[in-house]
Amino acid sequence: MNEVVLIDAGVGNLHSVHKALEKVGARVHRTQDPEVVRRASKMVLPGVGAFGDFMAGLRKHGLEEAVREALARGVPLLGICVGMQALFEVSYELGTHAGLGLLPGEVRRFPDQPGLKVPHTGWNQIWIRKTSPLLTGIPSGAYVYFNHSYYCVPASDAPVVAETDYGLRYASIVQKDHIFGVQFHPEKSQRVGLQILANFVERITGV
Repeated sequence: MNEVVLIDAGVGNLHSVHKALEKVGARVHRTQDPEVVRRASKMVLPGVGAFGDFMAGLRKHGLEEAVREALARGVPLLGICVGMQALFEVSYELGTHAGLGLLPGEVRRFPDQPGLKVPHTGWNQIWIRKTSPLLTGIPSGAYVYFNHSYYCVPASDAPVVAETDYGLRYASIVQKDHIFGVQFHPEKSQRVGLQILANFVERITGV
């Protein structure tokens, strides 16, 4: 059985992510217990709501340090939506908030652009920049479901696996070694989203 620790920062409903992971064959352990995270063999970090609240929730429960310790053992991590944004150094959502700093870069708000609403909500395409086991069986141009007002700006192109266009082209999938992030919601992205989750559960191994 493919065991996955679903990290609960206490700031959102994780039910749909939990059910989607189970649907692709994962045995899911949803937790706020840092000891469970430290023992994980695979971690998913889903985030909803404001960046600052999300990071405060992680720190309140002692989960930030637990995630770092698991990563140091080579445990794979998948960040989803705000969980991907949290991989970076800083976000400017409702102030300035420090992230996990696992990837160099920052999180900015979409600029106001004629004809484009913020938040960016609905189906859009991912354009693949480089191969990744997370995208096995996924074609470039596949549609996934987004809902966000802020986007990640990596300090370099190194971690960018796929990009999406919304008035500007931004990183929608990132990877550095065994750390992965997706800006969209795979649990709401039907077949493509479930394939990405299945790839993480079945294909991704630690380092």
